[in-house]
Amino acid sequence: MHHFVKIRSFSCFQTLKIFPFSTQQMGMASIADTLYTHLNKNNGINIENSLSKTKPKLDSQCVIQVLSKCCPKQSELGVRFFIWAGFQPGYRHSGYMYRKACNLLVIDKNSHVICNLIKSYESEGCVVNVNMFREVLKLCKEAQLVDLALWVLRKMEDFGLQPDTVMYNVVIRLFCKKGDVEMAEKLMGEMSLNDLCPDLITYMTMIEGLCNAGRLEEAYSMLKVMRVHGCSPNSVVFSAILDGLCRCGSMERALELLDEMEKGGDCCPNVVTYTSLIQSFCKRRQWTEALNILDRMRAFGCLANHVTVFTLIESLCTEGRVEEAYKLVDRFVVEHCVSRGDCYSSLVISLIRIKKLEEAKKLFKEMLAGEIKPDTLASSLLLKEFCLKDRVLDGFYLLDTIENMGFLSSIDSDIYSILLIGLCRKNHLTEATKLVKIMLKKAVPLRPPYRDTAVDILRKYGETDLVNQLTGINKKL
Repeated sequence: MHHFVKIRSFSCFQTLKIFPFSTQQMGMASIADTLYTHLNKNNGINIENSLSKTKPKLDSQCVIQVLSKCCPKQSELGVRFFIWAGFQPGYRHSGYMYRKACNLLVIDKNSHVICNLIKSYESEGCVVNVNMFREVLKLCKEAQLVDLALWVLRKMEDFGLQPDTVMYNVVIRLFCKKGDVEMAEKLMGEMSLNDLCPDLITYMTMIEGLCNAGRLEEAYSMLKVMRVHGCSPNSVVFSAILDGLCRCGSMERALELLDEMEKGGDCCPNVVTYTSLIQSFCKRRQWTEALNILDRMRAFGCLANHVTVFTLIESLCTEGRVEEAYKLVDRFVVEHCVSRGDCYSSLVISLIRIKKLEEAKKLFKEMLAGEIKPDTLASSLLLKEFCLKDRVLDGFYLLDTIENMGFLSSIDSDIYSILLIGLCRKNHLTEATKLVKIMLKKAVPLRPPYRDTAVDILRKYGETDLVNQLTGINKKL
């Protein structure tokens, strides 16, 4: 069988004459049309041979056009073309293209097209190499076709081919995501029988799968196996195990792992490591332990970031420990060099979320008075709350203040529109006019569903010139 395949494979790609063409010689649509015509020659037999008689200068748009022509009745031809296109000179499929191909050809619901593709290679005796199978597996991965991916891996043997580590990793990851860690383990063991060494990706995938399955001790033990095989665990591996330990409530073991990392092993803890632990302790309302991690973080020379700040401040506020949250600000500023703007912005957001709007407003105004710049999210959320409470004047004066101070950065355009409609409806025309001028200055457009309402109200009050200017912004964008 193998001998027959090799003999037929030569004729499958043998070409007598080359007719090169490129995007400079003809339009992209013409190239796609030509390729599609070659796809349908000889009733779909020896497709690669027919396509290879041309040498198109492929790009993603051309490939998409051909795939679109194959939808929905010629999906098998589309898949076969996609595999061929992936190895043409000067072109390689991007991650986006695998998603696009799966969507256009609806591979997740038509898995038989992959089976038929492999069978057509076999029946026609075409050249099939490891790279082509790798492309097929990438399509299986994108479509999340777990069992089909395993079938493709096994089918390689019929072509006298052996999967490589990358291909095993694809299938192992699919089984881990499915939750079938046992099959993933079996495949990992099979790699050794085929003289393949698991790499860092293999171990990372298996450790994550074991953690998700709650088999934390086995995941932890795999760190030693990695080292024996010359693979040093990185921060992603440690983070996966730490996350698994925290999710299962094994905080003591998580702290042991942190000890190991701090002692200067394979990988030192970073801000993500510490923040993850802090978040886990906060979820368990273990504030002392969470703050102890913050101390350890500082002692190790690792500074907190805005995520660390928000994690602790929001958790304390949610539990009604607002005073402790306020006191924590100085600690972050002095010990971790976090800006007061970030800290107080986190407080404003947290106060809004626990329905303490007046306190959030007071703190926000104190920030402005002290020339402490609030971040975009805090500003937007506070303005949005005023809109929702129908306190449009409060919202406008706040927006006007931060605009005058030069603190206004990127506020959602919907907020401007909602404020404008509210001011007009309440007959605050002076403020509405001033808000329109701010919008014009910042080129903020009126967007649906607010645009028509705002335009109607402004026209009602005779502000035709402002309407024309506002609608002019929309036309430019």
